[in-house]
Amino acid sequence: MTGSEELADRFEEHRGRLKAVAYRMLGSLAEAEDAVQETWLKLGRTDPEDIRNLGGWLTTVTGRVCLDLLRSRAARREEPMDDTLGTFVPDPVLRPLSHIDPAEEVLQADSVGLALLVVLENLTPDERLAFVLHDMFAVPFDDIAPIVEREPAATRQLASRARRRVRGATPAAEPDLGRQREVLDAFLAASRGGDFEALLALLHPDVVLRADSGELVRGAAVSKVVRGAKAVAEQALMFARFAQSAELVLVNGTVGVVNAPGGRVQSVMGVTIDDGRITGMYILADPERLERLEAPGPAGEPSTGPGTHR
Repeated sequence: MTGSEELADRFEEHRGRLKAVAYRMLGSLAEAEDAVQETWLKLGRTDPEDIRNLGGWLTTVTGRVCLDLLRSRAARREEPMDDTLGTFVPDPVLRPLSHIDPAEEVLQADSVGLALLVVLENLTPDERLAFVLHDMFAVPFDDIAPIVEREPAATRQLASRARRRVRGATPAAEPDLGRQREVLDAFLAASRGGDFEALLALLHPDVVLRADSGELVRGAAVSKVVRGAKAVAEQALMFARFAQSAELVLVNGTVGVVNAPGGRVQSVMGVTIDDGRITGMYILADPERLERLEAPGPAGEPSTGPGTHR
């Protein structure tokens, strides 16, 4: 085996972790893949003899690539835009709901939910980097500090500020997959049956629905934020026809809904459930982004997305 082949093999050993870092940083599967590829290219331009800890080096380089992308996003968002920015729903990671054994449930618990990814979107790029690398992947502040061009103490403050914002904004969630499934089974049944009162009973009074249909979609499916049980129940009835072909899947490790007639994904919904009621709904219906997804099959294989191991 040549030196380049050995380096490629060693890189592949870290790919899953790098994809997980990039996905948590960017909330985009495509951009996460691009960031990992850019890390590979940077490795090819670096003398391996200068790298003492390959895993740490790759993680920090991936973080730096993602930080540049986030800063670029932030700069674009300072320009006048329509009101769809607040409706952004991150790319979902889909897995089949069937045949989940206890070991698999442990892996699912390590997934990052859509609700948390939405909260991370509200952090500054530097805060997001410090929080993701330190709190999710245990990267020391001494290694993060050079990426954000700050002293370790200031970097620690970034992560602390991000942690407070995340804790304050991330909704409580039912951890039991069986209970989640009961609530969503009932929600789909009520939607299919046009039972408005049953829908209201399943929705928290302050439920928030966030629908991301992409920039090019117009009409009834336009991106929107809907607040309150009555308004969300009305939306559910308006789109009840989609409930007919909806199936339960795991969306980022929790029970959600995919609408994929003929195996082509048309929408994905993740939810947060607390005390038997739905508190948050995150619907991705952007045709361009959904085109990259596949409906999870019965064999237990995920559709696409980063590994859940840390």
